[in-house]
Amino acid sequence: MTALLDTAERMSRDELAALQLERLRATLRHAYGNVAHYRAAFDRAGLKPEDCRSLADLARFPFTTKADLRDNYPFGMFAVPEDQVRRVHASSGTTGRPTVVGYTGKDLETWADVVARSIRAAGGRPGHKIHVAYGYGLFTGGLGAHYGAERLGCTVIPASGGMTARQVQLIQDFRPDLIMVTPSYMLTILDEFERQGVDPRTTSLKAGIFGAEPWTEEMRREIEERFAIDAVDIYGLSEVMGPGVAQECVETKDGLHIWEDHFYPEVVDPLTGEVLPEGERGELVFTSLTKEAMPVVRYRTRDLTRLLPGTARVFRRMEKVTGRSDDLVILRGVNLFPTQIEEIVLRTPGVSPHFQLRLTREGRLDVLTVRAEARTGATPEQRAAAAVSVAAAVKDGIGVSVGVEIVDPETLERSVGKFRRIVDERP
Repeated sequence: MTALLDTAERMSRDELAALQLERLRATLRHAYGNVAHYRAAFDRAGLKPEDCRSLADLARFPFTTKADLRDNYPFGMFAVPEDQVRRVHASSGTTGRPTVVGYTGKDLETWADVVARSIRAAGGRPGHKIHVAYGYGLFTGGLGAHYGAERLGCTVIPASGGMTARQVQLIQDFRPDLIMVTPSYMLTILDEFERQGVDPRTTSLKAGIFGAEPWTEEMRREIEERFAIDAVDIYGLSEVMGPGVAQECVETKDGLHIWEDHFYPEVVDPLTGEVLPEGERGELVFTSLTKEAMPVVRYRTRDLTRLLPGTARVFRRMEKVTGRSDDLVILRGVNLFPTQIEEIVLRTPGVSPHFQLRLTREGRLDVLTVRAEARTGATPEQRAAAAVSVAAAVKDGIGVSVGVEIVDPETLERSVGKFRRIVDERP
């Protein structure tokens, strides 16, 4: 295994820390010298780049938020002239202006390298065929996976999202070794295999690399058992780079190793912003160490996790993201995340993995209804028992009462990318 690791993956922690500090100081100088936002933010804090003399000093510098990126839309956060930017990506902008990110030619090389490293950690090897069902376009998933797979020496099948019946045909005809896709869309593909009468356990797939949305260990078991593959997590976000910031290793499946030679992680208290000790759960914060076009300093991801020591690699791990602070539902004073409901739904007999949470208001009270699809063939009695079981498990495990509707199979919308778990119909 060691022979497959690149030079950075074989560094000691001391060597890594020295490299991180060198790159961090260069990033702070680059951001301060070329981005008006950072110059103003550092000045307000009474800081200059040279005030960072150790990795711990980073905690003194101000955070960057999604609002900062939106306020500087479209290209105000770029640190190089626009004619040096070789590609632009952007978020969907469903909650306001999209967040726009840019890449120099060197940034694209770095991105391809870290995605290649991620695919290798997931079990991919040169010559493997990889079916990429992430969306292509302004979303970073498809092109990020594509160029990383090519960098590793794999054959890419650029299927993109949608046309699910065709996805099934391509998997059968082209016989890929790996698939890269969101976990919710993988379940949609799974349903299509079964609708066509094809046993998904008979495909050529050996592993799936799933990212772009939180998913649980119960979801991993569901996919692995029904597809007979290894299911591993990949992490990234466009503001920091795209997919390939961190990757779960197939030999351990114990959290995602962060590629710390390019991305420096912190976990902070979501309310106070205080840096938390390793092992405590909080909000993940990233500082880029090698980005040219758009360096980010202490970017608040809103993802909730904790940092852990490395196992399969020298790099520290992040626990699988349990939710996002902006996905938090506060229902009658109780904090609830969609992943908590997912765990319950997936272990309930007679219920499929497809569910949505519907928020409404009755009088002055918020009401949450779990709408979950029955598995094909479930009897009315089994559906009724499942509804009672889900409601009881939510009450016992989370501490709040919810309504439960077990609906017919194929009733809920199907994911072709990131799935919208929460439908908020409150006035």
